[in-house]
Amino acid sequence: MTEPQAGELGPTGRPYPAFPDPEPILEHGPARIIAVCNQKGGVGKTTTTINLGAALAERGHRVLLVDFDPQGALSVGLGIQPHDIDSTVYNLLMERGITPQDVLYKTSVNGMDLLPSNIDLSGAEVQLVHEVGREYVLGGVLQPLVAEYDVVMIDCQPSLGLLTINALACANGVIIPLECEYFAMRGVALLMETIDGLLATMYDSRTLHTREVLASIVNGFGDKVFHTVINRTVRFPDATVAGEPITSFDSGSMGANSYRELAKEVLERWRQAGDDHGG
Repeated sequence: MTEPQAGELGPTGRPYPAFPDPEPILEHGPARIIAVCNQKGGVGKTTTTINLGAALAERGHRVLLVDFDPQGALSVGLGIQPHDIDSTVYNLLMERGITPQDVLYKTSVNGMDLLPSNIDLSGAEVQLVHEVGREYVLGGVLQPLVAEYDVVMIDCQPSLGLLTINALACANGVIIPLECEYFAMRGVALLMETIDGLLATMYDSRTLHTREVLASIVNGFGDKVFHTVINRTVRFPDATVAGEPITSFDSGSMGANSYRELAKEVLERWRQAGDDHGG
């Protein structure tokens, strides 16, 4: 299988547009902050955060990924073992005197950095309850970094708790990965004005079920659904085990090319909305 060509009907049932190559980046910042979230787990949030981030970095964007899930899957997917980390995003949220530079990790992808997480972050949900302006704490700690990056992507936990509310409160937009199965659609209760798009993941064109689900997603949400669709492939779990994005682990794979295409589509949506943010 290959990506659909411009003008052909894509998997979403709409003519596939030709996404232009974005203009070269001449200056960086301020960053556009994107929350990647869905109340349901296992829909491809972390995979999308890592690989869309890497595809944007390939295009010269400075990208910061924020692991905002106590499970630490984003950190693991980039080759960092959560129990080996001294300082995480939890320390940044809860301890005075900790700066983002104390927590930042350089990833294996040039131009893409990480604020890692581990199980300590689960304590923040309880501790923040009594804070004044508790839903704005993450936005406050990210503020010094906004000028240094073009895109900040926050990998949210699969719930609408206080951590996810913090991510949504500071985000300029939201990307919602949606597995192509019926139960996944029920997780989209948090839809809002700032949604950048819904991304169909784990798509398998061979099954009537996933084709029907994708058609019903497009029927329900129209142009909010990205034209780019992420197919189900074993290469994503393999890349996770290797601790690197699919774009470097298997650069010529369909999965890598799908995320590169998604990067172009996302950048074009932002450009049309007048939200270039460094792109």
